[in-house]
Amino acid sequence: MWLFKRKGPSGFSSSSTAEEVTNGINGSGLTAIVTGASSGIGSETARVLALRGVNVTMGVRNMVAGKQVKEAILKEIPSAKVDTMELDLSSLTSVRKFASEFTSSGRPLNLLINNAGVMATPFTLSKDNIELQFATNHLGHFLLTHLLVETMKKTAREMKREGRIVNVSSVAHRFTYSEGIRFNKLNDKEGYNSWAAYGQSKLANILHANELARRLKEDGAQITANSLHPGSIMTNLFRHLGVFEGFLSTVGKFVFKNIPQGASTTCYVALHPQVKGISGEYFSDNNVAKPSLKAADTDLSKKLWDFSMDLIK
Repeated sequence: MWLFKRKGPSGFSSSSTAEEVTNGINGSGLTAIVTGASSGIGSETARVLALRGVNVTMGVRNMVAGKQVKEAILKEIPSAKVDTMELDLSSLTSVRKFASEFTSSGRPLNLLINNAGVMATPFTLSKDNIELQFATNHLGHFLLTHLLVETMKKTAREMKREGRIVNVSSVAHRFTYSEGIRFNKLNDKEGYNSWAAYGQSKLANILHANELARRLKEDGAQITANSLHPGSIMTNLFRHLGVFEGFLSTVGKFVFKNIPQGASTTCYVALHPQVKGISGEYFSDNNVAKPSLKAADTDLSKKLWDFSMDLIK
């Protein structure tokens, strides 16, 4: 990926890897949850956090895949502290079970990485009768954060160390429906567009982080909340393009990110000292970036918060 290597104010760029942006950082004593950690940038995030000494719980839907990732991490890093717990973000019941089990374990929580997601699925309703992409990408994480934030506040107070909540969004938040969030048409099959619905869920990730940041600051909690675009990762975008796949595999490596690069901004926002005290921001390529106007709409973020609270009751 040599076309866009220009470094930003952080000293890092789009080509920086997760290991590079966390080099020299000691995460010992920290505990993290990473959702969607059984593959892709989620598994790389879990691996690099574990490499830096963080005690990582991987929230995964596929426990077999999760255990394989855990075994691979332990083989590479024998001293790693990593565990797997079942978590299906599309099911509010599963989210409640996961949060209850984690809280009951008495473990502290410093870092919550809301990474899991689905992309551009055909119209489907979740087990809770909510459009699947909104349910998985936003609402499941909204509930998970809601159920774990008190544990994070307690941990921050006792350790006297800032907690961080990281929502993995996407530049696709710019390509949502014209109204941004379709509050009154969330489950409208006739008007459904798979890519716009994906954009809607990714916009919700940013709005959630922004409103959460405002509320945490109001509470005086020592916890930050930020969102980010991990970058376009070739394997996820182009694996079904058939005749163009060979061409894109050749050209794409110069333009798109690989998985270690794709996980870098998540790891940067989660661990780097430069991000201390920064909250309610959107990051891209390991630097603060500007989201869309809708993503910066405080009224929309408050409306989404109230809407989401009603859905999880």
